[in-house]
Amino acid sequence: MKHIISALVQNKPGVLAHVAGMFAARAFNIDSLAVGRTDDPALSRMTIVVLGDDKVVEQVRKQLAKIIDVVKIQDFSGAEVVARDLMLLCVHTPPEKRPEVLALIEMFKAKVVDIGQKTIMVEATGPEEKIEALIEACKPYGIKNMARTGTVAMAKFSKNAPADNQ
Repeated sequence: MKHIISALVQNKPGVLAHVAGMFAARAFNIDSLAVGRTDDPALSRMTIVVLGDDKVVEQVRKQLAKIIDVVKIQDFSGAEVVARDLMLLCVHTPPEKRPEVLALIEMFKAKVVDIGQKTIMVEATGPEEKIEALIEACKPYGIKNMARTGTVAMAKFSKNAPADNQ
C-alpha cells in the first residue's frame, strides 16, 4: 500500500542525505520524494511516498523522528489529502499528427510549454493516476523525453482535520 508522509525539516546542507541514508540503512524503499522550502526559509518540507504495510510506515515515522533535523512528521494514512505530481513530457509530433496530439493534451488539461519542428513539450499536473494516463496516451506517438517531480501533498481542511494543517 502507498503511504504519504510529510516531514518538516531544517533547511540546511546534509539533511536530505541524512534522511535518504536512514531509508537505505533500514532497507525502506522511497517510491517518491519531493523537497522544497516552506514560507519559513529555515524550513523545508519533504513529501515522501513509501510502499508498504502499516508496520513499515510506523517504523519509517519512528526512525524519522529520531533525526535531529526533523521538526515535525505528518502521516497522511487514512486522511483526505490533495496530492499532485508535475511532469514535463516531450512528445514526437510530426505536422500531420499535431492536431491529434494537441487535442489529447487539451483533454488532459495539460499545457503546451514549447513547440519544436517535430516535438511538443507538455506540462501536466495532477494526481499520479492522471499523469500515468497521459503518459500511456502519448506512448503511441513516441515519448522523446520526460521529467517528473515526486508527489507533493497536504491534508484537506475538514471538521476532523487538526487545526495545525502543516
